[in-house]
Order: sequence, then C-alpha cells, then structure tokens
Amino acid sequence: MAIELKTTDFKPEYSGQINFYVNVIDDKLRRPTDNPTIGIILCRSKKKSIVEYALRGMNQPIGVSTYRTTAGLPEEFKAQLPSIEDLQHEIESVVEELDRDVDPE
Repeated sequence: MAIELKTTDFKPEYSGQINFYVNVIDDKLRRPTDNPTIGIILCRSKKKSIVEYALRGMNQPIGVSTYRTTAGLPEEFKAQLPSIEDLQHEIESVVEELDRDVDPE
C-alpha cells in the first residue's frame, strides 16, 4: 500500500505521482504472494469531478479521500497502531532495500 498525505486540496497531478509509486512498489517490493498494491491519496479536500477525471483510465487501484486533524489520537486506536519508532524502523528498512536495488541509470 502506498499512502500519500497532502496538506492541500486534491490536484490532478497527484494521481500520476501515486501511480508512479504504486508501479515502483509492484516492481521492486511486491512478492508473488502479495495482493496488488493500492494507492491512497489523503488530501485536505477534494472535488468529486476532478478526482474522477484524474483517475479515469488508470489501471492501478487508487483512491482519494479527505482527512481531519484532531488534537490527539483516541485511546482505543493507540493500542491498534504501530509506534512512531516501529514506523521509522520500517521506513528505514524499505529505503535501505530500495537503495540496494536502485538502477545506476
């Protein structure tokens, strides 16, 4: 899964960017036993017609949604989500793996 968090309203170019990320993940990280990679764009706001035109013709499973910010994470979710340290470790591992696989071209 590729998730992109944007601090702005949805822009059509975001669909091309997430499509690129999904393709890289499918090519470099996805194993034969994995399900297809899903791309998710989280934006401050979106207009349905702009999203529909931007995603029309895309072959990858990509979704666009909005988000809200709150002062803190509800307690019921804290135990269900990974810690910041766990997320940082996972990101570092993926970056290291990508660095090893990068084409010199």
